[in-house]
Amino acid sequence: MKFKYAKLLLLGMLMFSIPLLINSRFAAPFGFASFAQQQDPEYSCPMHPEVKSKTGGSCPKCGMTLKQPSKPDVPAATADSQSGAQWGGSHFPNVELTTQDGKKVRFYDDLIKGKVVAIDLIYTTCKYNCPLETARLVQLQKLMGDRMGKDVFFYSISIEPEHDTPEVLKAYAEKYHVGPGWLFLTGKQADIKLISHKLGLDSLPSADDPDGHTPHLLIGNEATGLWMKNSALDNTRFLAMKIEHLMGYQSSSLANEKYSTTAANLNIDMGQYLFSTRCAACHTIGNGDKIGPDLLGVTEVRERAWLARMIVDSNKLIEEKDPIATALFKKYKEIRMPPLGLPEADVNTLIDFMKIQTARLNNVKARTQN
Repeated sequence: MKFKYAKLLLLGMLMFSIPLLINSRFAAPFGFASFAQQQDPEYSCPMHPEVKSKTGGSCPKCGMTLKQPSKPDVPAATADSQSGAQWGGSHFPNVELTTQDGKKVRFYDDLIKGKVVAIDLIYTTCKYNCPLETARLVQLQKLMGDRMGKDVFFYSISIEPEHDTPEVLKAYAEKYHVGPGWLFLTGKQADIKLISHKLGLDSLPSADDPDGHTPHLLIGNEATGLWMKNSALDNTRFLAMKIEHLMGYQSSSLANEKYSTTAANLNIDMGQYLFSTRCAACHTIGNGDKIGPDLLGVTEVRERAWLARMIVDSNKLIEEKDPIATALFKKYKEIRMPPLGLPEADVNTLIDFMKIQTARLNNVKARTQN
């Protein structure tokens, strides 16, 4: 009889130990870390998840502080973990900023939390990348359509807050015909410096870069914890597709296009390429004024040497008080054309393209009138 009870006791202990063994195998993926995991925490960069470390520190790529993913059993991280964001309110500064309309907002609570956003750094007196950067984002805003201010939000933060008051930022936004869903923000210098560092948008000073900052665009979805840093001067359709993917659109109107399975021969017009990448954000040829003037016929009314100087660096002509450059500067709301830094051959190609396009459109117009 004793032997029988011993067998039953042994069987019961074995049955009880099986679920413990199973639970110990599957506990870690659901947040219950093993002893080894507790002893060796892993840190990673919010901007570059592939950068990992056992000891913490800073990311060698962007300088951001390496973070540990939030754990469900830590009360302070519960909200962020449940929302799927590994770097939520504990990472983003919740400092106070002011919009171009004078409204006080909190960076994390009001602008970032639970939203899909695109963020860049600008300053209104910039003579280099900022004008083109803002013009390209205007193009991107148009591609996003009525999703702006509802599904996605743009934020341009001034790195020169002493000058860029709400009134200055409002006038700047109006110059570029900025629509709803896009805020221009100013605040305390220390707070903006903290934001730019935390977002990985600050850049080291460089003697070769008189602009003082790199035209980065950070796009991300705080709710999912997915973030991506791009060039603010990148192809706007590419940026729009990336934003749509962050919003959860797997089959977007921009990406879901029909393509032939047979590769076609590429026939790239260098002049058209230069115009579309360097000029089209602000100018058209025959479709009216945008931020800058319509360039239809410009090769017929301006000397080639003057056009070349205007393309290379219009700011020098303005500083020299060139009457034509100064008049255009005032007419188009004193928006500075950034120096394009093109070699002479590219400048000539661009001028020839404008000349050819003008002749083509004039011929089309003449045929329709006859």
